[in-house]
Amino acid sequence: MKNKPLYLKIIIVASCLLVLALLVNLGLNIWINTKLPEIISEKNETPYHITYDQLDVSLLSRDIKASGIVIVPKASMNDTINKAGIYSKIESIEITDFSIWNVLFSDKIKAHSIAVNRPEVVLYKKNRKAVNNSKNIRNEVVEPFQKLIAVSNVNLNKGDFKIIYVNDNTPVLSVKNVTVQLDGILITEETLEQKIPFSYKSYAFDCDSLFFLTNQQYYIRANNVKTTNSGLELKNFSMVSEFNRKQFVNQLAKEKDLFTLKAEDINIKNMDWGFKDDQFFFYTTNIVLDKVYANIYRSKIPEDDLSKKKLYNKLLRDVPFPLKIDTLSVRNSLLEYEEEKTFEKGAGLLTFNKFNLTATNLQSGFLQKKMPDVKIKVDCRFMNTSPMKVDWSFNVMDKSDGFNIKGSILNFDTDQISVFSKPYINATTKGILDKVYFNFYGNDVNAKGDFALEYHDFKVKLYKKKKPEKESKIKSAIGNLFIKNDSNGELKETEVELKRIQEKSFYNFLWRCIAEGLVKILL
Repeated sequence: MKNKPLYLKIIIVASCLLVLALLVNLGLNIWINTKLPEIISEKNETPYHITYDQLDVSLLSRDIKASGIVIVPKASMNDTINKAGIYSKIESIEITDFSIWNVLFSDKIKAHSIAVNRPEVVLYKKNRKAVNNSKNIRNEVVEPFQKLIAVSNVNLNKGDFKIIYVNDNTPVLSVKNVTVQLDGILITEETLEQKIPFSYKSYAFDCDSLFFLTNQQYYIRANNVKTTNSGLELKNFSMVSEFNRKQFVNQLAKEKDLFTLKAEDINIKNMDWGFKDDQFFFYTTNIVLDKVYANIYRSKIPEDDLSKKKLYNKLLRDVPFPLKIDTLSVRNSLLEYEEEKTFEKGAGLLTFNKFNLTATNLQSGFLQKKMPDVKIKVDCRFMNTSPMKVDWSFNVMDKSDGFNIKGSILNFDTDQISVFSKPYINATTKGILDKVYFNFYGNDVNAKGDFALEYHDFKVKLYKKKKPEKESKIKSAIGNLFIKNDSNGELKETEVELKRIQEKSFYNFLWRCIAEGLVKILL
């Protein structure tokens, strides 16, 4: 009997191997399609129950695609009242380059990347804090799902996320149309103990809108938020209190400022931040705030806060982490300060229009011994009429909290300040301050320096105490007898020296220096 030709033997062996491969592939497909549902739904060690409408597995390309995914806390299935935990609906999840070995011999999916498409996620919390601490992120989000799947890259496409306070359904955080890319993810026992419970090589995040309720009862909103490893951009930022002014004042034990902040555009460039040896740090070369509206409101109805107010040297010196901002720019902005003695009289208002500020060398004193001076330049229109310029410098490491501030105000019609002086000191003035110059050196204890003034046609009008809408002509006449109402075209100069009131702010200190100069020249 003749031996079979060699080519025929090869064909037979190849056919056998092909059939064997098909059988193995079929067996693995059956086994993995049986095993995966157990890993995902039945045997997952997370506190979440996961279901899906369809699951497709390709061993050839080592891809997994699931659609119609629903995630709910296991505890909620037996307790419909307690909703705490994550609830999610996901259009589809695509896992690429998964490890067959891990699926076969462990209850965990390991893969190169995962894409999560159109997730709708709600986290119900038992308190109104979006994030209590890093352990909160680790315990509720990272660690549970790290038990189910480990990947190097995560892509999240067009997601909506909310955090809601369970007791009254108050929204704490809402982010819409989110896209996230995380590359080079690593989760270990060590990283789980860190402030950020995973490490990564790069990230990119953008969303259409952001809403956040801070722990201090302020609503933060922003549009078109984009951030990467090296920068942050956002549009239409606002930070507004959830209280109106009366509500805010009525719940105060002591006086406190109410802030309203808005910015058309915020841009942080060359940003570097994170944790090193469990210590947070933040560095950037440039922060630009464009078209800011800032309103600071203070009511004098509550008791005075008699605690010592720190000057900016000490405030920066005491920041408990590394902070460095090479340049901060505020452009084309409006700053308002309002102070109110009673709701009936209304608030006095100071405005700084067309406000432009440049600050350099803003740094914390954390672990520092020597630093360059902080330098701040301001160029604006005081009360929307008078050109105002200020140069201000101080050194963070100067423990005497020394500073130098100098500036000028030109062509100021004092009638413009009546909206502040009338409700606050029950008086108004008329006259033009043609030139105002000041140059003060000070510290935490006292200040002294030069003040100069050129003015004309200055008069004062005083009002009745019990009927503040009516002028007291006798008081006005007496007051104007003591006032030199004209500098006769000369620049009058004087020296100023006074002590700081420790429970008052730096700006109160500056205003008192200017007022002291005015009184010395006008009287």
